[in-house]
Amino acid sequence: MLRSLRVITSASCHIPVLANYAAMAAAAAPSRSFTKEVLPPALGAVSEPPPLFDGTTRLYVCYICPFAQRAWVTRNCKGLQDEIKLVAINLEDKPAWYKDKVYHPQGTVPSLEHNGKVTGESLDLIRYIDSNFQGPALLPQDPAKREFADELIAYADAFTKALYAPLISRVDMSDEAVAALDKIEAALSKFSDGPFFLGQLSLADIAYVTVLERLQIYYSHVRNYEIAKGRPNLDKFIEEMNKIEAYKQTKNQPLILLDCAKRHLKIA
Repeated sequence: MLRSLRVITSASCHIPVLANYAAMAAAAAPSRSFTKEVLPPALGAVSEPPPLFDGTTRLYVCYICPFAQRAWVTRNCKGLQDEIKLVAINLEDKPAWYKDKVYHPQGTVPSLEHNGKVTGESLDLIRYIDSNFQGPALLPQDPAKREFADELIAYADAFTKALYAPLISRVDMSDEAVAALDKIEAALSKFSDGPFFLGQLSLADIAYVTVLERLQIYYSHVRNYEIAKGRPNLDKFIEEMNKIEAYKQTKNQPLILLDCAKRHLKIA
């Protein structure tokens, strides 16, 4: 269980993923109204590498990894689909060149190849993308909101660990998990100018939504527990996030995520 929790809360992914999941995820990607993006197939051990460090900016992802999804959503929210090329990695059949030549020694996703260097760890990477590329700013100028965003992003790993622990250990809902959800519910009411943490969409929302996407599925199916029940702010947050095309186009079908969790995280 401890190893599984370390994997889940590292803000990056190296969880094995069956090859057909990547293909299913690509096929299941929702259509988008502003730009239809054709998702590339996942690269495996026998795949040739792209022309590395040739000046192209590449975001390396796995389609079902919530941490890689954070960076992917950030890229989309800033309208960088043309500027940052997606490269999907099959984590079950990972190409050696990825760890050896791109993101070593970690070999995890997400990572970003940009200006001759590689940046990783999703919570760091979403800040990097926001700071180093054109597009709508995803952190506010207001000092109070900026400080709160920093606090929320810093708490994201602890939140993930608290919610995954009962699932992986196969126990009932823990006090820590309930407290973590209640903390997020309260955080969503701190500012009253919108349904998101800071009123309008920000990196704080992106830091949580991809994890919440999975937790809502897992707890509903495995524990018969609805994480948004009795938490109207969280319910509204999820509802409004699901209207945002930049996020919607990165989502997977729920049963794909559930099947993956049951197989590889031993959630049952």
